[in-house]
Amino acid sequence: MKGCIKILLFACAMLLSGQVCAEIYTWTDAQGRVHFGDKPADNDRAQAVNVRINTFESVTYDSLGKGVPEPAARGGNVIMYATQWCGVCKKARRYFNDNNISFTEYDIDKDPKAQARFDALEGKGVPVILVGKRRMNGFSVEGFERIYR
Repeated sequence: MKGCIKILLFACAMLLSGQVCAEIYTWTDAQGRVHFGDKPADNDRAQAVNVRINTFESVTYDSLGKGVPEPAARGGNVIMYATQWCGVCKKARRYFNDNNISFTEYDIDKDPKAQARFDALEGKGVPVILVGKRRMNGFSVEGFERIYR
């Protein structure tokens, strides 16, 4: 009897734990407003959007090659390629401001030249943080301290 209950509970858990897969659609309404959502109002005119996730879940470090200026004494120049919507970028920005670390931020969504430099760095996600010749993909306080100090 206990075995049957376990099997039944396992089967219920498997049925309830199915992965959720939703597509994102874009469409324009009668007033000319563009909408995004997972349930389009008009299936004939809605188009599926290919969403590319552009943030890091872990931090990696690289040394940059030629053409990058040498770091200044203690810390060097801090450059961050970011976006406004990126939560990890907000965390890095807050950390820099709270610790009086001067940095230059480039928004790759708003600045085509910044996007071109980001592409030249072969950036795959944001933030990309440069400190002299060192590069940090993503952000963590410990990792940043390691390349900044």
